[in-house]
Amino acid sequence: MPDRFDMLHLVGLLVVAGGLLLLVLTPQPEAGAMHGGRLDRAMEKQMLARARTDFLKQTYAPVVDLTASGEYAAALLKLKELGREYPGEPHGDILRGEILLAQQAWQPATASFVRGVKGNGDYVDAKSPLSRYESISRVVDEGLRQVGAQVKQHPDNSSLQETMRDLYYLQSRLAGGCE
Repeated sequence: MPDRFDMLHLVGLLVVAGGLLLLVLTPQPEAGAMHGGRLDRAMEKQMLARARTDFLKQTYAPVVDLTASGEYAAALLKLKELGREYPGEPHGDILRGEILLAQQAWQPATASFVRGVKGNGDYVDAKSPLSRYESISRVVDEGLRQVGAQVKQHPDNSSLQETMRDLYYLQSRLAGGCE
């Protein structure tokens, strides 16, 4: 018959064996996730960007549809409504710029594109799903030609000079420049 000392050792041995068995059978997190690996953060960033892009496309789809059908006034009204719901969203500024560009309103289109690009630089990145490189490039090319001629005729006009500064800013961003 075992004495108390033997029973104490036997209980201790069973506790240690049970603890080891628990450690071995418990699933362990991956090493990258445990240390906040770069791969996890990059994937999370990519998922957030994709979700944001899908959200913007879904939210602003009525504006895009109205613009495509040539209903610019209705599209601008819908943008105004969405602007109250999502204030400061650069995508609205970019779409407003495209609508104004379609109406040949170079100065307000330029100002709208500048607000959008300052809010999110992805709009001048040709590889981004949000890219509006072509529209912005078009407003810069045509704007420099048209507004540049107007500035030569009216060099004291401060609004034309401001538009030229905006056009140069957009041109710089298209060329890969920073803020």
